[in-house]
Amino acid sequence: MTDYQQTLDYLYSQLPMFHRIGSAAYKANLDNTIAICDLLNNPQNKFKTIHVAGTNGKGSTSHMIAAVLQSAGYKVGLYTSPHLKDFRERIKINGKMIERKFVSDFVTAHKKNFERIQPSFFEMTVGLAFDYFSKQGVDIAVIEVGLGGRLDSTNVIRPLLSVITNISYDHQNLLGSTLPEIAAEKAGIIKPGIPVVIGETQKEVRQVFLNKAEECKSPIYFADKYYRLKELGQVSQGGKLFLSANVYRQSKLFRKKLYCELPGYYQLKNISTVFMAIDVLNRFGDAITDEQMDFGIKNVIAQTGLSGRWQVLSKKPLSIADTGHNEAGIKEVLRQIKLTPHKDLHIVLGMVNDKDITKILQLLPPKATYYFCKPAIPRGLDQLVLMEQARVAGLKGMAFKSVKEAFKAAQSRAGKADLVFVGGSTFVVGEVI
Repeated sequence: MTDYQQTLDYLYSQLPMFHRIGSAAYKANLDNTIAICDLLNNPQNKFKTIHVAGTNGKGSTSHMIAAVLQSAGYKVGLYTSPHLKDFRERIKINGKMIERKFVSDFVTAHKKNFERIQPSFFEMTVGLAFDYFSKQGVDIAVIEVGLGGRLDSTNVIRPLLSVITNISYDHQNLLGSTLPEIAAEKAGIIKPGIPVVIGETQKEVRQVFLNKAEECKSPIYFADKYYRLKELGQVSQGGKLFLSANVYRQSKLFRKKLYCELPGYYQLKNISTVFMAIDVLNRFGDAITDEQMDFGIKNVIAQTGLSGRWQVLSKKPLSIADTGHNEAGIKEVLRQIKLTPHKDLHIVLGMVNDKDITKILQLLPPKATYYFCKPAIPRGLDQLVLMEQARVAGLKGMAFKSVKEAFKAAQSRAGKADLVFVGGSTFVVGEVI
């Protein structure tokens, strides 16, 4: 299987892929991952790791931690999911995607064993990432959980640090219907004696984390008890938009005018989580300097190639895409839209078909004009079904067969002072950028 495209076709067609087909691809144990790691001589034990879970913000947080470590001179692996445009976005070293040849060679070498083990797409990709990081000799890898935590394929590592950003409703059919149930799944990444950072103190789930940390004798730190950021607004520098904020450590001004290349105000919580994570790493090992910290956060996109987070697609009309797709994520996006000066609002909206979207639709502004579309994956929700559900929630608009058609229509109908927002699903954003 020498051709990279053939390799991808094989992966997409042979291995059940959660992001395309949904819960049928979710394996509720670690058996396959353990079998793959054994087959590869347990590469996950050959480099240091940081493990990042949470409902929202885990992607941004993982990328910022990686960018800070890169700024400190480390060779940093970064494993995240899903990808937006290119499968190789999932596996990077110092911001560079894995080589096509490595992917093809890996699949060719292990295809027979995969037919025996029958892994999911995600389990295979985790094995590929660990093998790549080990062979490339990374100093440390930031590993983002795919779904949940306790039974996620990534949960075979013994990290230096575990990070859980926050808990809100998502994938209830797999993770549990209450916040404490979901939190218990995420808390499954807490390992005996390994420190854990919790991004947000949430009263419904705080005790779940405290109990698990106590059971594991793991030091636990709630980031928002130590660090708080006060937004100073968005600043344009060299044609780029930055978020600017002052950082307070235990209510004393700690850092004046910190800049972040991810301009969404919702990043403030993620940045305080990153500060706490680096603080804890510094307590248990190497010192990362303030300058390296500031440089990594300011240049996170340049360092890691992250995209799809309050990403400006064009200026007139201002068109922005964001991957926020569950209740908590959409609330943050709506707050950001309110803070963005605009005349009329146009929303290009597409969703997946295996989630209850009623609550999300009720959150959306009825005054906006909607362009309903279907992301091009089997899990994509039919645009006419979405339009009908939206109509019940008081939202008006038109339906389009594809994301690109919907975006084109929104841009041509929007005035120069209007705002076009694209979102509702990671896959919608992937198709637009």
